[in-house]
Amino acid sequence: MTTSLDWTNIKIEDQRDILELERRIEAYRTGKESDERFRLYRLTRGVYGQRQLGVQMFRIKIPYGRLTAEQLIRIADVSEQYATGNLHITTRQDIQLHYVKLDDAPKVWAALAEKEVTAREACGNTVRNITASAKAGIDPNELFDVSPYVQATFEYLLRNPICQEMGRKIKIAFSSSDVDSAYTYFHDFGFIPRLNEQGERGFKVVIGGGLGAVSMVATTMYEFLPQDQIIPFMEASLRVFDRYGEREKRMKARMKFLIQKMGVEEFMTLVKEEWKALKNKSYPIDPEYIVLNEAPIKRLAPVEAPLDEVKYQNWLMTNVFEQKQKGHYGVQLRVRLGDIKAPEARQLANLVKLYAADDIRMTVNQGILLKFIAKENLPYLFNRLHEMDLANPGFNTINDITACPGTDTCALGVTNSTALAVNLEEVLREEYPQLVDESNIQIKISGCMNSCGQHMAANIGFHGSSIKKKALVVPAMQVVIGGGVDTEGRGYVAEKIIKIPSKRIPNVVRTLLDDYEHQAKEGEYFNDYFYRLGKSYFYDLLKPLADIETLNPEDVFDWGQNHQYRQEIGVGECAGVMLDVVGVIIGDANEKIEKAQETLAQSIFADGIYHAYTAFVTGAKALLLSKDVKCNTQKGILNDFQKHYIETGDFGWSEDFPNYVLRINQHEPTATFAAQYIQDAKDFIAQVIHIRKSQLSAANGVDKEVIADYYKA
Repeated sequence: MTTSLDWTNIKIEDQRDILELERRIEAYRTGKESDERFRLYRLTRGVYGQRQLGVQMFRIKIPYGRLTAEQLIRIADVSEQYATGNLHITTRQDIQLHYVKLDDAPKVWAALAEKEVTAREACGNTVRNITASAKAGIDPNELFDVSPYVQATFEYLLRNPICQEMGRKIKIAFSSSDVDSAYTYFHDFGFIPRLNEQGERGFKVVIGGGLGAVSMVATTMYEFLPQDQIIPFMEASLRVFDRYGEREKRMKARMKFLIQKMGVEEFMTLVKEEWKALKNKSYPIDPEYIVLNEAPIKRLAPVEAPLDEVKYQNWLMTNVFEQKQKGHYGVQLRVRLGDIKAPEARQLANLVKLYAADDIRMTVNQGILLKFIAKENLPYLFNRLHEMDLANPGFNTINDITACPGTDTCALGVTNSTALAVNLEEVLREEYPQLVDESNIQIKISGCMNSCGQHMAANIGFHGSSIKKKALVVPAMQVVIGGGVDTEGRGYVAEKIIKIPSKRIPNVVRTLLDDYEHQAKEGEYFNDYFYRLGKSYFYDLLKPLADIETLNPEDVFDWGQNHQYRQEIGVGECAGVMLDVVGVIIGDANEKIEKAQETLAQSIFADGIYHAYTAFVTGAKALLLSKDVKCNTQKGILNDFQKHYIETGDFGWSEDFPNYVLRINQHEPTATFAAQYIQDAKDFIAQVIHIRKSQLSAANGVDKEVIADYYKA
């Protein structure tokens, strides 16, 4: 049990989280907490069910992918002790550990927390890991380092009551320059650095982007928003999303659909209405909030000749760049499938301690960036990386294929994306060696349509699917073309072209590359070539490969399999909902009142007010569910409670319920208003409990089971 641990080096907030996780696991094990209810909780603590029953994926939240050498060593140690000994780097700059036993999850977290690494809000309907350009701070093209702004945003939103129980996840990204290496245009919130005429720092702000089944490019909200306004803007926007966002229809519950539904103008009007309730109308961020660590001065490595001169020269060309700090070099490691074993991770960390800045960055294409390498040390570093199979040339080129775990571990996986990625890399290495430095064509693969492998942001992308031939189901990939960020920094969503049996995908890549070589104009960007010729051209080009009448025996196998394909799709957990009883929901409301009173006592007035607001919504929801009224948006709950309880006289209030609850928008978050509002919420919940007792009495004490589809707001 974690209660026997030494808590000396673990922050009090992490201690509370770890002990609560342990308590909830015990409640789940003893039947005191339902599976669905527990799932909703554990996801927000980074514990995600795998495709394989009885084990979990443990996701570590690493803001903008930044780790110290000691933190990387600790993650490696934890992986060996509690997981498989593998560290999987994701496209959100996280690290995932697989095959973790549920009972070990608190121990994993405690070990990580000793090195100030957290799992809080790594999954679930929360603000996910905030990503950023890995080159931030050393990028020759940047106006300024965005790292301090990412760190401040991460700390501000972590455990913030406004984003703990949203209808769906929120993803935020900061790019270091207009090149947009962080894919800001495909995020709920995206920030690109700007300087105004006075030289003051700010950001271009885009909002409402996203990949997945319905991909959208974000809309520009501000060409320049002063840096002290980005956190207030996000907080106000998250309040709007929390209140008005869809919760019943999961596929429509993202920020992009809310903005599409209400329009930019109405959305921004609601954002401005929330401004008065914010605890910070301005939130200046110190540009020195994060100090850029530099390498040990003049520490020279032993002089060595490269072990493979040709590979070394290609590595220098594709993986190494001079930083904006002249005389220092960034080294980018191409990590195949994002997987690095614990021994190699420790060796890498020890190299960093000696010859690089203690500021390791995971990258959005599942790689690693080392900073402040002396030019004289590059041959030695190459040799050590070569020995670890981490010196492969072609970082962020066509050869560096992004792929999610697919059917290896994910319940949603339809086809195997990892084995396909390995095969395609082999094809490119052996048949197209001239493309070793081709950085304007990206290939990305997802095991399903959800785009964890970023396939909709790829020039050439694939996502898992299937094709039926009578009773036979053949593993297939949906081919998409024309996505990504172009040479001018503009974001494009890929176009769906055609489904092809998975075993024929290497021929798809061959066909596209050969046609590009012959049909493209001199110097023409791949996406320009695609859009010039048009979707129909590529459909016709690839159609022969889709012909299932010409299937070979091996075409009915998926990559990495030697048996007939069976499509086994589980249920994704990231937006899990509950099957519950009304009484438990009222218990949730009481917990929110307790949190409100706690934060009030700590003089954190805005947070206390928001906890009280969610108590109002949860209490109203409980009574609406007792009447079988569906609960979708929070705003809908307030209106429906007015209709089904206030106007019918069943609650005995004369107040207009929506206006009464939404007083939070008309008042500054002062101590006086916080105390009054929290007391009003407490009184409301007391009356909810009284009415519920009357309902139970009339039903002979039998509580009501709630249909899952009804319990989402």
